[in-house]
Amino acid sequence: MIRFDNLLYLHLLWLIPLLIVFFVFVFRWKKKAMARFGSLELIQKLTLSISRKRQVWKIVLIVASIMFMVFSLAKPQIGTKLEQVKREGVNIIMAIDVSLSMIAEDIKPNRLEKAKHAVAKFIDLLEGDRVGLIAFAGEAFVQCPLTLDYGAANMFLDIMDTDLIPTPGTAISEAILLATKTFEQRERKHKVLVLITDGEDHKGEPLKAAEIAEKEGIVIYTVGVGSVGGDPIPLYNKSGRNVGFKKDREGQVVTSKLDELTLEKIALQTGGKYYRASGSESELDRIYDEIAKMEKKELASLKFSQYEDRFQYLLIFAIVFLAIEFFISERKKVKVEWRGRF
Repeated sequence: MIRFDNLLYLHLLWLIPLLIVFFVFVFRWKKKAMARFGSLELIQKLTLSISRKRQVWKIVLIVASIMFMVFSLAKPQIGTKLEQVKREGVNIIMAIDVSLSMIAEDIKPNRLEKAKHAVAKFIDLLEGDRVGLIAFAGEAFVQCPLTLDYGAANMFLDIMDTDLIPTPGTAISEAILLATKTFEQRERKHKVLVLITDGEDHKGEPLKAAEIAEKEGIVIYTVGVGSVGGDPIPLYNKSGRNVGFKKDREGQVVTSKLDELTLEKIALQTGGKYYRASGSESELDRIYDEIAKMEKKELASLKFSQYEDRFQYLLIFAIVFLAIEFFISERKKVKVEWRGRF
């Protein structure tokens, strides 16, 4: 199976018919130009050494070379490459708060973007651990199941936004319970939940959910994003322009505050730790160091396919065709007859 990684470059193939039309125009223009200097029959006799067939072949080689260059730019990928993977590590789920309060800007550029950047750096540190993503606001859902494909996890992380879940609120307890179900139920270890939120739980009982997680052998690390003093929640229109701040029913500006106490209790209940998000994003580095000390297990023996790039072969053809065109002369080989007296 053949696929192209950069399909946009294939639009350059429209240059091929334009080039052909251009060369046809040049040939006709030369013929008319020669006719202006005198008898066309006489001029043709004087130019017998020039081979029209060779001129055509030179053009064919140039056009073919450009065509192969275009296909090369489009990065054709052919076939699949199978590789068996065996890794040891632990199962890690990153639960990220995507509620409206996460766009508060007490951490720049805002709480959610800061959290996503930190998680992306954390995923880059992983070596053998399976990672999954849960997004939660008023409800929770699995954004990315547990996987060893860190590229896929980062792709799902990129599309996380406050518009992802329409249900308002911050259901921390639902995120914990969903993570508990997502982990393998048969095991009582090798399971870590990293909960990243501002801690404002508007529904459910997160501490009871943490007790259930503890019984399942899940260690929860909590990361508080935001400030204890709080910050108003900005509102934006469809064009991305700030149109004010969120207000309650009484018309007062809503201030979102970091609830560190709840997050500390959740972490302590399961034997984990609480960290407050910092500008240096070192808190996830410390969590990674803690996870690295845990007992490892063989998580998967997977086969995955990967397309292999083949653009280099087309590029070689393009260069070869240009080289041949360069060395082909437009003139015919002249046979020299020697006449002499003996």
